[in-house]
Amino acid sequence: MTCFHPPFTAGIDVGSTQTKAVLLDVSARIAGTAIIDTGFDVDAAAHNVYARLLAGAGLCADAIHTVAGTGYGRFRIAFGDLQVTEISCHARGAVHLFPATRTVLDMGGQDTKAIRVAADGGVIDFSMNDKCAAGTGRFLSAAAAVLEMPLDGLAAVAATGCNPVTISTTCTVFAETEILAWVARGKAINDILLGAHQAIASRSLALLKRVGLQPAITFTGGVSRNSCMVDQLERLLGSRLQVGEQTPFAGALGAALFARDRLMGLQQAVLP
Repeated sequence: MTCFHPPFTAGIDVGSTQTKAVLLDVSARIAGTAIIDTGFDVDAAAHNVYARLLAGAGLCADAIHTVAGTGYGRFRIAFGDLQVTEISCHARGAVHLFPATRTVLDMGGQDTKAIRVAADGGVIDFSMNDKCAAGTGRFLSAAAAVLEMPLDGLAAVAATGCNPVTISTTCTVFAETEILAWVARGKAINDILLGAHQAIASRSLALLKRVGLQPAITFTGGVSRNSCMVDQLERLLGSRLQVGEQTPFAGALGAALFARDRLMGLQQAVLP
């Protein structure tokens, strides 16, 4: 089947926890997004999120000119045309969403990255967490698991805390033990969760300081949907973060933009 549409480009971000996809039209407008849990089968996750992206936009694969992959599973996207590092993609995506961006904090399930960016979305400098998975979304996942709570419910509970505990460990595995110890001491769950959010925010601030806190700062990655994390980061920074509905998709968006670069370059090559 052949689809008669202007050419689109797509970006697929295969992360350790979730796989995201973004569709761009020729004007670089977001024409669709999709997100699924990655699960154990990275290949299936890439195919499934792409199928969901196309179905949501009412398109077939013939309408997509170029597909770019990013994330830790980018080389497993068999139908991809190019692969780009997630650092470059989050930088590019953040600047596309918020042109004033000069620093990016990307917090995902596996790692956290602080990125200094240029006005065109190019990477100037970056730093990644190096202490197990502390300061990442996995830290929150561990807290949710040990407290037997849904991950998407943590922010609302943590926001009601008044006396946050101190989470001192730098390893997610030991964080579970520390959280259980606070429970055994009779500390309130909301105060424990608020302490966990503050610990992650503090480690993220240290990363940002390594690359230089150049405003404006954009918060990307799956954890950017966590309102309590946004609040705690803004408290430490003393300024507002740029964050919105599309910031969790910044990596996939950046990949789609790199795919669009290839499309536009190929189109220009055949012009007289």
